[in-house]
Amino acid sequence: MSDNNFQFSDLDNAIIKILKKDGRTSNQKIADQLGVTTSMVTTRIRRMEQSKAMKVVAVSDFSAFDYNVLLPIGVDVKGRRANDVAADIALLSEVASVQLVTGKHDIEILVTLSSMDKMSDFLLNKLSQIKGVRSLDPSFAVDIIKYDFDVAPI
Repeated sequence: MSDNNFQFSDLDNAIIKILKKDGRTSNQKIADQLGVTTSMVTTRIRRMEQSKAMKVVAVSDFSAFDYNVLLPIGVDVKGRRANDVAADIALLSEVASVQLVTGKHDIEILVTLSSMDKMSDFLLNKLSQIKGVRSLDPSFAVDIIKYDFDVAPI
């Protein structure tokens, strides 16, 4: 959880913009690009990290892991707490994200699969076998228009 009192300065935002393009950019190179001292960049990065307002992470491309199918699925629950069902779903290796939601479904998940051939096995033999799963509402991502982790994963 970040410090609620943390305020990003223009310099902080500029540093983050550079790090988003290349998280391995040296503090010296950032300082040179922004016309400030290396110690100032180091101090600002440390301050953002310590306040948990920023962290540098590695993000991989789905296709680099041979994931060719993104499958958003709405899950409805019956006879069991949605939190418990969501925790069991989160244990499945194919599941990239799990959210408890309000609206049409109790849980929404994003599944990554190497091919459509894997979908039937996942839906019938894994996901639907979790106790409390009442129904599934899969959708098919036919094209990814935007996939931008501008904010670090939670």
